[in-house]
Amino acid sequence: MNPSDMQVIGICRFSYPALGGFQVEHETVEDREAFLYDPVRMEERFGTFETLTLPPLRAQTDPDFTFAVVIGTSLPAPYRERLEALLADIPQARIIAREPGRHRPVMKEVVNSLREDRKAHSLQFRMDDDDAVGVRFVQRLREVAGDVSGLIRANRYVGIDFNQGFTVRVDAGGIHAKPSVESLWTPALAIAVSPHASRGILNFSHAKLSRIMPVVSITGEDMFIRGHNEFNDSRQKDGIKPVRLARIDAETATHLKRVFNIDEDHVRDVHR
Repeated sequence: MNPSDMQVIGICRFSYPALGGFQVEHETVEDREAFLYDPVRMEERFGTFETLTLPPLRAQTDPDFTFAVVIGTSLPAPYRERLEALLADIPQARIIAREPGRHRPVMKEVVNSLREDRKAHSLQFRMDDDDAVGVRFVQRLREVAGDVSGLIRANRYVGIDFNQGFTVRVDAGGIHAKPSVESLWTPALAIAVSPHASRGILNFSHAKLSRIMPVVSITGEDMFIRGHNEFNDSRQKDGIKPVRLARIDAETATHLKRVFNIDEDHVRDVHR
């Protein structure tokens, strides 16, 4: 099994008004769209997407991947145009618009529409629009797939979990962060999918992945950024404790720039 033959596909839902797929539900599609497209929320989404998510994708040491950005057909035109402008210099990115629909079937259809007819497994990853992966993520994903090629050949699905990185909040003051080691968080979590399998990365609950398939955990290298902000879906319920994040020092700023291509001056400029 040659890892270079494996197609790498990433998928990000950019305020897509799915039916399901959120921890906080809404009565109607219109209610969900009103929440998702609220101007205050959208400004935050664009800010994190521009300063956290996209910089490391631009700098991947292995540029052979596809990155699907799924939006609703109802996304207001000014937001669609703004998104297109942000992605214009990322040739791997594809904006895919879909009508509101049940979350898992829609995401399954999107991912499968991108899969090429290859004999090798595909390597699929997911991320939210305030998350990021390291600049070596695609390269390391293929390397790890090669290391566990026997396990991948023997299974329809195998999880690959890079479990070390940072929890981050960005604002006009810069970057606030803390080192984090967490299993099965969404950023830097991938699955190897057999060419004969129809389900994809968003058809499984990330937290329960190890109940369904073998999962290989990779630690010792920073590979994810987990965004932390007021509009996290997981933070919309009552009783959620705040996460204390300290302002980063110069050494950490240099590390984030090297490992993630995230620049604190850019963060401050965008969020001022």
